[in-house]
Amino acid sequence: MRNIKAKDINRKWHLIDAKNKVLGRLTSEIAKILMGKNKSYFTPNLDTGDFVVVVNAKDVMLSGKKENQKNYYRHSGYPGGMRISTAAQVRVKKPEDLVKHAVVGMLPKTKLGKLMVKKLFVFPEAEHSYKDKFKS
Repeated sequence: MRNIKAKDINRKWHLIDAKNKVLGRLTSEIAKILMGKNKSYFTPNLDTGDFVVVVNAKDVMLSGKKENQKNYYRHSGYPGGMRISTAAQVRVKKPEDLVKHAVVGMLPKTKLGKLMVKKLFVFPEAEHSYKDKFKS
């Protein structure tokens, strides 16, 4: 087995259209790309993953009754500061958080996982600011 160094990692850019795709299946593929598991030189202790740009996040699908039954929790840190939102409310307010939250849950909860999340860019519409990365 060859030892890979950080300078030898070749990073690509992936553009993923989330329109009419199921959230869980989509985000598991995104997590694999961010971790670098799609590469032959995957190493668990290195960030070998690629950059991912997700567009049309507002059109991602949730299966079953999850749109109204799935809850997202956050807490302000103060007594009585628990805030609960359904997936439908999150989709209206900030649809890119649906995808980002699901992907973060699939990545390692370490410093390495935080580095991987920085390579994820989610946009609610088809317009994004990384068009120059995909011209070849």
